[in-house]
Amino acid sequence: MIDPNKNNEPLDLTYLKDMSGDSAEFIIEMLDLFKSQTPAYVADLGKAIADEDWPRASSCAHKIKPTFAYVGREDAKDHMQMMERNARELNNIAELPLAFDELCDFATVLYRQLDEAKADLKKRL
Repeated sequence: MIDPNKNNEPLDLTYLKDMSGDSAEFIIEMLDLFKSQTPAYVADLGKAIADEDWPRASSCAHKIKPTFAYVGREDAKDHMQMMERNARELNNIAELPLAFDELCDFATVLYRQLDEAKADLKKRL
């Protein structure tokens, strides 16, 4: 489950800061890349779930999962882990459409958080 309490907090960019030597330019590029690629990955996951193609759904969730850790949303990463595991193991697959809806609702929040983080980083340039 995605933690709604984290939706109004700034993103924890520690991983990206450590990886980049705290380069604002690099972190902005990573945030832009995340924001441009994630909608396609989420759409692929939604199609796989709608098609009840559980191996593909598991693969899509696996692809999305680490990106949430990069921006400090371990709760969302754990949500993707659950979706990946359930699709792979065919556990609680009836709940996957609801889990996907939760992911879609969260994406809107996350994109706002990414924009806010990017604006803060631009102040350092």
